[in-house]
Amino acid sequence: MQVSALGTEICHFLQDHPGTSSSEIHVGIGQMVSYATVKRELQELLANKLVATTGQGKGTKYVLHEGYDILFPVNPREYFQKALDQRSIKNTYDFKLIETLSRVDSLFTAQEKVKLQELQNTFNQRITSLSPQVYKKEFERLAIDLSWKSSQIEGNTYTLLETERLLQEKITASGRTKDEATMVLNHKAAIDFIMEHPETFERLSIRSIEEIHSILIAELNISRNIRHSRVGITGTNYRPLDNEYQINEALHDACKLINQRTNVFEKALLALVLISYIQPFEDGNKRTARIICNALLIHARHCPLSFRTVDPITFKEAMLIFYEQNNVSVIKEIFVEQYAFAVETYF
Repeated sequence: MQVSALGTEICHFLQDHPGTSSSEIHVGIGQMVSYATVKRELQELLANKLVATTGQGKGTKYVLHEGYDILFPVNPREYFQKALDQRSIKNTYDFKLIETLSRVDSLFTAQEKVKLQELQNTFNQRITSLSPQVYKKEFERLAIDLSWKSSQIEGNTYTLLETERLLQEKITASGRTKDEATMVLNHKAAIDFIMEHPETFERLSIRSIEEIHSILIAELNISRNIRHSRVGITGTNYRPLDNEYQINEALHDACKLINQRTNVFEKALLALVLISYIQPFEDGNKRTARIICNALLIHARHCPLSFRTVDPITFKEAMLIFYEQNNVSVIKEIFVEQYAFAVETYF
């Protein structure tokens, strides 16, 4: 989703002047544009769920949509020009976030929904013409890519070719640690579990999330189950919850929100950001979020994401923006791009 300079100016004006009419906005922004242009821009902002209205007819007033902070496009380059301690952030868990998300009827614009559905239609058409053997081969290719990229995002130094050799021939790469090989193998084991037990993810639960986490951290000296101590996140001053009971409650509420959604893409994106944001485990949270995101897609017979073309720093920055601003725009853009890549590349 792109917002023009004029749209951004209107939103900034409404932050300071909520409940103003279109004519008042036209005068207030003081730009050399026509009233008709302002009206058109307001309609675009309404369509993108950044602005809402109160009243009717001549009494129509404009306010920022309650999902504005979540959806408004953030420019990562501009955002990270400020040093860590200079950024104005939400540095603790927002207990109202899930409630706010529940009132946002869609994280995707109408245009994004159309694009995603068209891609899914293409995926459906392609897999109907594939033999079971070819389908399995293509899924294995995607699973290798996903195991490699998700591990790479976590700092694993295995190359894609080394990952392929490890998963297909069980040959470890020289100069790599045992834990790196284990991480890659665990990713593939988690994906295999999802393919063998897709019904586990018909309704997301704390138990199903813990199950995937346990597979991902097997033999890695990482504690299982919900943590009961503080964790820190590199590169941000955001501090997740450190109370076990509050973590459980937050994770329960996240599962409830995800299960209430009917759109599979919404479910997958919410799982990706909320599991990462809550940080329910001692370690392995983001990799668990990526695999759960895919579990929901696979259960619904949607194309999974390999994240293969995502730069690890770009992915981490997108998550930092969600941690610090509860803003989904950057990670959503990655999600849509990677869904398009997966449909066009595999199967």
